[in-house]
This record gives sequence, structure tokens and C-alpha cells, in this order.
Amino acid sequence: MKITRRTALIAAASAFMAGAMPAFAADQIKLRISTPAIESDWHAKMLPVFKDELEKLAPGQFDVEIHLNATLFKQGTEPAAMQRGNLDMAMISAQDIAKQIPEWSVFTAGYLIRDPEHQKKVFRGEIGKEFYRLVEEQMGIKILDVGYLGTRQLNLRGDKKIGTPDDLKGVKLRMPGSDAWQFLGSALGASPVSIAFGEIYTALQTGVVDGQDNPLPTDKAAKFYEVTKQIVLTNHLVDAIFLSISKKSWDKLSDDQKAKVTEAAQKAIAYNDENRIRDEAELVEFFKGEGLSVYEPNREAFRERVQKAYQDSEFAKSWPEGIVDKINAVK
Repeated sequence: MKITRRTALIAAASAFMAGAMPAFAADQIKLRISTPAIESDWHAKMLPVFKDELEKLAPGQFDVEIHLNATLFKQGTEPAAMQRGNLDMAMISAQDIAKQIPEWSVFTAGYLIRDPEHQKKVFRGEIGKEFYRLVEEQMGIKILDVGYLGTRQLNLRGDKKIGTPDDLKGVKLRMPGSDAWQFLGSALGASPVSIAFGEIYTALQTGVVDGQDNPLPTDKAAKFYEVTKQIVLTNHLVDAIFLSISKKSWDKLSDDQKAKVTEAAQKAIAYNDENRIRDEAELVEFFKGEGLSVYEPNREAFRERVQKAYQDSEFAKSWPEGIVDKINAVK
């Protein structure tokens, strides 16, 4: 068969492209993200936003893998995985960080951060810069931005009305496993029990625990309302999640790529915050419609007990001098 010059050029170009495509794919930077969040929760839904925004900003440069439901790493183990270089990104909590940096336990204290706006101003200001620096230097993890995880409330399977912390005596309250979380459960007046997030529903259903604490959007997403009877609006912790990247992964990026990863993270956080805040405003009526009793206890009694518990605790001894006053002063 006669091969013309044009045919030969086309064949050569096709061969070049065929050879180049695997090389292009191989050159993509893989970012694996692990989270215990379930697919229907906003801080899980924000991860595809991060992935899509990053693709728009840096087409073809990144391969973002999202692993939900703690299928890659168990809740609380993500920081260590990032430090070992086994994981690129995760959403970590102040409680996770406080395990390694005691100063961070100030952000695990109940009734300190007032609301989502206060949270943003604290962490995006000078206080946040200093605390983020500690995480980068001591843990080898770069925090990209703070996200609002919701204001935590008590969710109980029994009928007994809760007015003050004394009413929680003997109540087995599921809390995450770290010392900081367990201390908060005790400070509220309950008997904290450590159970993985994915096991909460069954633990409530079978009576292994009497209740759990989470923000209202999480209660809805995980369908805890199906196995509980009441929500006590204690507002005991304005919770945060920190979208973070391993320093090992961060340092491999160019300055331009770092800027684009940061921008994509901020857009994802904004998506989470907007939807979560809207949800919280609407969910009280949803839970009432599902037959749950939803009410406010004596919040001042809870605030006094919780704050005193922290002031008298070992945690407070590690807090930077004057930090509580500085946080309170942020307007």
C-alpha cells in the first residue's frame, strides 16, 4: 500500500499523542483526601467542590481522590497518616491537633467561640496565623482554611427533660475518642463513651449509649433522629473543621499550584459554610416534624459549669497566657 507523506505525518502525530497521554496522566499530582464524613453531609459534599474548582483553576494538573465514611483511614488517625506521608489531605479537628499540640486545646473548650462569624475572624486573623504556624512547624501539616462544622447540641434517646448539667448525671453520651472530647462530655455533666462515628446509629438504637452530640445538619444526614426522642439546644461548642494538606505534599507544589489549591479550598469551605448555616436555621422545625422534642435548657447553667471545668483543668495550664481574653476580644 502506497504511503503518502501526509499519511505518514498523521500516523506520526497519532503515535506521539498516544505516547504522550500516559506521560501526561503520570505527571498529574495525586491528592488523596480521607474523611469520616458521610456522603450526605455538607463537609463531604464540599470535597467534590474542591476537586472541581481545582480542575477549573489548574486543568489536568491534579488527580483528586475523595474517600468518605472513614474507608481509607479511621476518624482521628488522619493527622498521623499525613505526617507519615501516607495521606495527602484531610479535614482535621482542633481535638485531633490538641493531641500533639496542647496549646490547641483552648479551641476544644465549650462556650468559647461564639458563632460562625466569630470563628472565621479568630482563625483568619492574627490568632489563627500563630496557631496555624504551630501546626505547620510541629506536625508538618498545612492548614488551608477553617470550615464551620456546626454548633453542637445534645441528641438523646430518652424522654427525661434536661434543664441543667445535673440532669445529665449517669447519661452515657457518645463522644469521639480523644481526651479533649471526653473531657467536654464530662464537663457537660454526662458520662462520656468513646464510639466511632460510623457506629453511633446502632449504639443509639440498641441502647449502648443514651445520646450523642453533633451539629443539627449531621444529626439529619446520619438520620440519628430515627433512633432518638429529643434534641437539647445547649449550643455548647461552635465546632470547626480544618481543611489541611500534608507539608510533604504541599512542598512538592509550585507557588502557582499552592495558590490554586488554596483558592479551591476556600471556595469549598464557603460552599460548606453557606449551606450548613442555612440548614441549621431550618432544621429545628424538621426535627419537630419528625416527632422529636426540641428545646433550650438553662444554657447559663451549662456555660458556668463547662467554663469552670476548663479553668480548673490540666488543659488550661497549656494555654498561652491571655489567649482566652484575646479570643473574647475578637469582634
